[in-house]
Amino acid sequence: NYSYEEAKEMVLEAVKPLGSEYTDVVKDGLENRWVDVYPNKGKRGGAYSSGTYTSNPYILCNYTGTLDSVSTLAHEMGHSMHSYRTNHTQPVHYANYTMFVAEVASTVNENLLIEQLLQKETDPAQRMALLNQYMEGFKGTIYRQTMFAEFEKEAHAASERGESLTPEFLNQLYLNLVKKYFGEDLVIDDEVQYEWARIPHFYRPFYVYVYATGYSTAVALSEGILHGGQERVQKYLEFLSMGSSAYPIDELKHAGVDLTTPEPIDIALEKFAKILDDAEETFAKLQQK
Repeated sequence: NYSYEEAKEMVLEAVKPLGSEYTDVVKDGLENRWVDVYPNKGKRGGAYSSGTYTSNPYILCNYTGTLDSVSTLAHEMGHSMHSYRTNHTQPVHYANYTMFVAEVASTVNENLLIEQLLQKETDPAQRMALLNQYMEGFKGTIYRQTMFAEFEKEAHAASERGESLTPEFLNQLYLNLVKKYFGEDLVIDDEVQYEWARIPHFYRPFYVYVYATGYSTAVALSEGILHGGQERVQKYLEFLSMGSSAYPIDELKHAGVDLTTPEPIDIALEKFAKILDDAEETFAKLQQK
């Protein structure tokens, strides 16, 4: 387990590639009551970042000392820094950023954290835990959310063709997509066909795809921040200050990611392949012990 003081230092170390100005604001926020840290009686679970145009951002957290809690702190601080920078550079009518870019800044921070931890970690068991968490992010956010988006798209298309969206039809559609996305090597329980019914995001039409585009964008951006030099860092910081003053796709282009091309997706999947190779090598070392 990590103490909250350790978590703060881990987050600060992770965001150092973004420069001293960014890091100093993060440090100030962590030290000066931006974060409601621990679980408490009657307190809502989960985590989120909130605030107003004229206030500092505020983070609801339920910190428990796990690696996931540290990652969540980095994630929410990414949202808060996005809000902080837009509120300090944009007029109020442009200060709110769109859902299309909302998860980018938060996921960049998560990726910077795990990359920094992997760079230092030499113990195979600890590396395996980090790599597994990294891969789960790709699986859950790129593959699974894209599968959700295809389910939603196909259901709407069937309705437009005049077909009835019966439970049986939706069950079969979902089951077929699970088999398509996860392959024949995965043992698939029949009960998974009902999973679509418990996904609340489907009540907000065409919402889920932004998770996959946002994660792919964040991977491409974090790779650029770590390996692309100061110009890439500066472009990313400018993106964080744009709010909704430009179209989302153009804001991302300014940061160095063009989602009108397959390139960001290719970069993300190439990164996933490298992480998988690393995991296989690390697992082989564990087996030798």
